[in-house]
Amino acid sequence: MKQQKYLYFMSVPFVIWVFVFSYVPLWGWLMAFQNYKPAKGFFAQKWVGLDNFIMLFGDERFYLVLRNTLGMSIMGLIVSFTVPVIFALMLNEIRGQFFKRSIQTISYLPHFVSWVVVAGLVSKMLSTDSGGVNDLLMWLNIIDEPIQFMAKGSWFWGIVTMSDMWKETGWNSIIFLAAMAGIDPEQYEAATVDGAGRFRKMWNITLPGIRTTFMVLFILSIGHLISIGFEKQFLLGNPLVVDYSEVLDLYALKYGIQMSRFSYGTAIGLFNSVVSIILVFSANAIYKRITKESVI
Repeated sequence: MKQQKYLYFMSVPFVIWVFVFSYVPLWGWLMAFQNYKPAKGFFAQKWVGLDNFIMLFGDERFYLVLRNTLGMSIMGLIVSFTVPVIFALMLNEIRGQFFKRSIQTISYLPHFVSWVVVAGLVSKMLSTDSGGVNDLLMWLNIIDEPIQFMAKGSWFWGIVTMSDMWKETGWNSIIFLAAMAGIDPEQYEAATVDGAGRFRKMWNITLPGIRTTFMVLFILSIGHLISIGFEKQFLLGNPLVVDYSEVLDLYALKYGIQMSRFSYGTAIGLFNSVVSIILVFSANAIYKRITKESVI
């Protein structure tokens, strides 16, 4: 305790920061149980109990946006873990350091491009007016006329997932590459002596070596299954695909802020938070039962 007192002292500002910005705002959840009117004081509001939640679960639109949220979240979760791991495995096998660093740097760049720019690029590439994708498909004689990709609701989830994969694969692979760098090189040397090839080393040494890192990130990501934000869907969506592009955060923005139904919007946010907590602890419990280890 005496030796670590300086570390405790240095952590005080961060503890205060977390308390002020992460825990103090939680009292605002009480708005979900009120009919909040900005003109009145907080404790002068009319308390309505669970009325906002009853309206939420009674709205058919809520189940539609919940379907969209879960659909895009699950597709994004699968792609955002499998593709970066495969990409990191391939980079880890490159022996030329200059070539490896160049590929890494190029792959990171899309992460720093805003979604406004990405949405513009995707819309242009998929447009029927000189769009690169339609031009390529017609040049290969796969289609006879341009496809209106951005007007097909059933394609919207795939477009969002692929856009996110292009933007974040390089960035998401960083932590897996860091975990691979921590694997003892003697394991690879011993495997080489035993005659193992590159694929066998990846399967029996590299992948087990990053298992803990993978599971920690995976379980934390499960907690965000229904809180995926709204930026991608807002920028790539349009009225023709609204039944497939509207997610819970857009639903909360539309009904809670634009329509000034603040208590209803808070109820949606509270529902998201409670379900996210349940998902994280459930995923950790399943992982603990299978491996006898816990990441929380």
